[in-house]
Amino acid sequence: MKRIVLFALALILIGTAALAETRIKMASTTSTQNSGLFDYLLPIFEKKTGIKIDVVAVGTGASIEIGKRGDADVVFVHAKEQELQAVQEGFFVNRHDVMYNDFVVIGPQNDPAKVKWLQSASDAFKAIATAQSSFVSRGDKSGTHTKELSLWKKAGIEPAGKKWYLEVGQGMEKTQRIADEKRAYTLTDRGTWLATKDKDRLDLVIVLEGDPVLFNQYGIMAVNPEKHKHVKFNEAMQFVDWLISKDGQAAVAAFKDRNGNALFIPNAK
Repeated sequence: MKRIVLFALALILIGTAALAETRIKMASTTSTQNSGLFDYLLPIFEKKTGIKIDVVAVGTGASIEIGKRGDADVVFVHAKEQELQAVQEGFFVNRHDVMYNDFVVIGPQNDPAKVKWLQSASDAFKAIATAQSSFVSRGDKSGTHTKELSLWKKAGIEPAGKKWYLEVGQGMEKTQRIADEKRAYTLTDRGTWLATKDKDRLDLVIVLEGDPVLFNQYGIMAVNPEKHKHVKFNEAMQFVDWLISKDGQAAVAAFKDRNGNALFIPNAK
């Protein structure tokens, strides 16, 4: 009889553990992953709900495509126009602003293109092109790559195919390392820069910042269950709702680098 009771208790414990192991998949950007944000946020959410989140960290464009295919339950990215278009097309629902930081241009300390003397991103990109200084592009259809291409367009420059322009098809941290190796300029987000520059022992510096056009908004949206009935919509919405709640926004605000710098500023409405 004692063995039967113990066996029944074991089954109950196994069943309880199985419930606690509910998992969802989130497609997101390399910047949120590289910065360490998810290592900080997701355990807080898991402890509160019992829901584990598996992150696929790729560029924003690839993340949105993963969501469109139904290969993720929720998408957390930073290319608002693309996000809103995908919502309009019916692939996602319940999109919300979550947080922001900004993009910065980094480059060699000797600044061969003399970018440090400039005020606008357009002027900086023109100076880099005029000097034919090396520039490393992510080239991966990410949110950062999308922003970079818009800056070249605004500057009236087509860099593709130029000897000084290198597209690497890599995430942000890897792109920074390549730029460092080649003594080149690149566009990065401040969160990734602050989180990785010391760890990777980069010899680059910020040469341009503060232009309003470099504003970098992050948003989250759930995959539409009417498009893909298998997605874990309820669990995805628990994460969305928590992230934009007072507690979730406080957790975003509390995430800082080792020097006490805030990497993202919460701005959910």
